[in-house]
Amino acid sequence: MDVRFINPVLETLLNVLGTMAEMEPKVGRLALKQNQQALGEVSGFMQMESTQTRGSMAISFTRPVIFEIARRMLGEELTDIGDVARDLTGEMTNMVVGGAKNILLDKGFDFEMSLPKVFSGQPHDIQHNCDAQTIMLPFTAESGVFCIEICFEDIA
Repeated sequence: MDVRFINPVLETLLNVLGTMAEMEPKVGRLALKQNQQALGEVSGFMQMESTQTRGSMAISFTRPVIFEIARRMLGEELTDIGDVARDLTGEMTNMVVGGAKNILLDKGFDFEMSLPKVFSGQPHDIQHNCDAQTIMLPFTAESGVFCIEICFEDIA
């Protein structure tokens, strides 16, 4: 997988959470994902494709983290992973992937993106439909942990 995709996602995620939710999560160490099981209770997923590469990204939030984001962004106190938590997860995924897409455009990658899909429940799987290895980037927020998954393969 091309490591040039990691920094735009990281930069955009930190910008979105810092601006929209006044959160400054700590970035953990990159790791290779060993299975398809999501690390959170609600996940947003989007596919991306350009002439050079295709892949997907996912963001998985634990219950405490998505509840904290909802409180900070929407002023809502959530008690379950319902419509608000799922909608917020989809919107967060769309903002992060869209922001990364804009940064990658400057690097010569003109991506088409899918609409966000949201999966919830514990456990649930994320299938990247990519032959490359999936990279996980964990984060720690005040309320808990969440994770980004990135998987891209060359087309040519």
